[in-house]
Amino acid sequence: MRQTEVIRKLNDQFRCSFTGGRVVTTAGINNLPSESQSMLIRKVQQFDEFNPDNDPHGEHDFGRIDLLEKGFFWKIDYYDTELKYGSENPADPAATTRVLTIMRAEEY
Repeated sequence: MRQTEVIRKLNDQFRCSFTGGRVVTTAGINNLPSESQSMLIRKVQQFDEFNPDNDPHGEHDFGRIDLLEKGFFWKIDYYDTELKYGSENPADPAATTRVLTIMRAEEY
């Protein structure tokens, strides 16, 4: 399996389950009513609208969601296991901590 395919699979598993990494939400998300936060989280986990415009490298590491007449982004970044530096090999889950950030579009 190619490295990009491994990264994509790991990203999809993490995004769909929120296990195998960390999930961070911004102040703009934290200030939403809890029902809206729950709907947004479900939409992030169910996201499957990848295309060359929003996923040019094929890693499934970014998405845009429209909800409640507002735009939201989610992004997966790859860090080392101590969260100090970028991961040298995002295809190696033993050497990588995935961090998924959910934010309002205007916070990007």
